[in-house]
Amino acid sequence: MQIKVAIVDDDEGIRTSLAALIRRAPNFKLAGDYANAETALKEIPRHPPDVVLMDINLPGMKGVECVQQLKAALPGVQFLMLTVYEDSDSLFNSLKAGASGYLLKRTASARLLEAIRDVHSGGSPMTPQLARRVVQFFTRPADGAPSSLSGLTPGEREFLDQLSNGYAYKEIADRMKISIDTVRSYVRTVYEKLHVHSRTEAVVKYLRG
Repeated sequence: MQIKVAIVDDDEGIRTSLAALIRRAPNFKLAGDYANAETALKEIPRHPPDVVLMDINLPGMKGVECVQQLKAALPGVQFLMLTVYEDSDSLFNSLKAGASGYLLKRTASARLLEAIRDVHSGGSPMTPQLARRVVQFFTRPADGAPSSLSGLTPGEREFLDQLSNGYAYKEIADRMKISIDTVRSYVRTVYEKLHVHSRTEAVVKYLRG
């Protein structure tokens, strides 16, 4: 199955390089590339991709706002932010807007393709340093609100625990000694019970439980 990828980046060199990478990678298809958020907002809904690579620092409307608007219109599309700097504010704003991953533009091509596959299958790729900041931020004490985890089975809780430690689905299957199909079933039921749409949201709710 091909993963359809759209690119939004105002740097023509980077955009061309990313487009070429997607075109030549097996099982990937370029769904479109756009130089600004305004064009992306108009064109992406016409031919929805599976994953969007979104530059944060766009001219005019910024990448975070573009993600927020596109995610509202296309909840099934996954967004992977690309940036030059490891900036905590941009990271958290991106996740709040609906992005599922956050990588530096200098990320190697093979790692970027792996990240696209990961975000497409429900993962949240980001650098270890940024992932640590997310965990530290969301493990602060909750405000006393009732837990949303009470309806989870022991297996679903164990799955979430593995997920919060950053393991990929195949690793979780091996560690829990269950099939990958069972892991996918946990993904569906946990997302439904917690009313979330991404790995990041699920982990956040679990950590704040």
